[in-house]
Amino acid sequence: MRSALSITITCTTFLFFLTSCLSGRSDDKSTAETPPKKLDNAKLLKYDPKHADKKIDEFMQHLHKVANFNGNVLVAKKGKIIYENTFGWANHLLRDSLTLNSQFELASISKTMTGTAILQLMERGKLKLDQDVKDFFPNFPYDGVTIRLLLTHRSGMMNYVYFLDNIYRTQHLDQRKGITNAETMDMIAKYKPARFNKPDVRFLYNNSNFMVLGSIIEKVTGMSYAQYMKENIFKPIGMNHTAVYSKAVYDKIPVDVVGHDRNSWKYSVAQNYLDGPVGDKGIYSTVGDLYIFDQALRAGLLIKPRTQDSAYTARNPMIRGHFSYGYGWRIFEAPGQKVIYHTGWWHGFRHIFLRDMKNDITIVLLGNVVNGSLLHLDDLYKMTGMPVVRKGAYTGNGDTSDD
Repeated sequence: MRSALSITITCTTFLFFLTSCLSGRSDDKSTAETPPKKLDNAKLLKYDPKHADKKIDEFMQHLHKVANFNGNVLVAKKGKIIYENTFGWANHLLRDSLTLNSQFELASISKTMTGTAILQLMERGKLKLDQDVKDFFPNFPYDGVTIRLLLTHRSGMMNYVYFLDNIYRTQHLDQRKGITNAETMDMIAKYKPARFNKPDVRFLYNNSNFMVLGSIIEKVTGMSYAQYMKENIFKPIGMNHTAVYSKAVYDKIPVDVVGHDRNSWKYSVAQNYLDGPVGDKGIYSTVGDLYIFDQALRAGLLIKPRTQDSAYTARNPMIRGHFSYGYGWRIFEAPGQKVIYHTGWWHGFRHIFLRDMKNDITIVLLGNVVNGSLLHLDDLYKMTGMPVVRKGAYTGNGDTSDD
């Protein structure tokens, strides 16, 4: 018979061994989820125009000359830029040519970064996706609107752009000075504009959702949206040509690229009070920095991979059998295919930013003339190997149409 001391020593040894094993497994899991510290942006952005993809160049030259595309383009595949170029003017009146470092107002592509910031704050324990907006803004006039519903455009809110436009016109307010997010939230609380429908009834794409998310970022962090995005999204991954510019802060936005309307090509679209609120828009960037953003997300540098996957999950019924919306991203899905993307359209700017997750293809087109040129990209998709990401190309059954 073993002594009590012998049994105690044996049990203690076993427990120590078990604890060590469990501890090791925990460390392994943590290590497996730890992302690389940074990208090699110099290598990532390396590109020699002499090696430009000739078919893509022919397509883009045609798009510029025939469909009047005016802007910048970047196409990358398997982590390498295969085509990058500029077409046309930054400002038609001044005849300033675009450069690859020209900063465009990203319009709704800003939503992808606002969504990333919200998920980042969730990971840091600063908020929960099912928290009500009233937790942050007690005077918010709508019940049952959560962060998750804002991210997925299911809040049922009215569009603040039209609401403010009505207020400014009827009350003859100064339209030259930008209004802040906080002021916009106060206006909504004061006037209580009728919402479109009850929360979580249906998908309704709406700038109000991400303007409110931008306001929540400011409330939770105690920082301006611009400062938070700079310190937690742009700077950590080296997006050195990206910033948030609001007319509430700047009398004149400090970039050279101006938006143009197709009906008044010779005249830029004047920025006004609606260029004040941010979160739904307001981020200015380049094709190169958007590629850095794409690669940083793929590498898990800003949020954890499983959190990123949740953002890429369809949160609304499929449209045309292929299209939906996640957390700040539009989604195209087909058997064995998935493209995460977003479009942008605001005050003379029109863009598309596409990320083929299976084939590792990235396409960025940033334009500063609003016309239909970005509706003619089917051949570009096909020559890169990306599915055709255009709703009109599919029937309700998800089959390719003949027209």
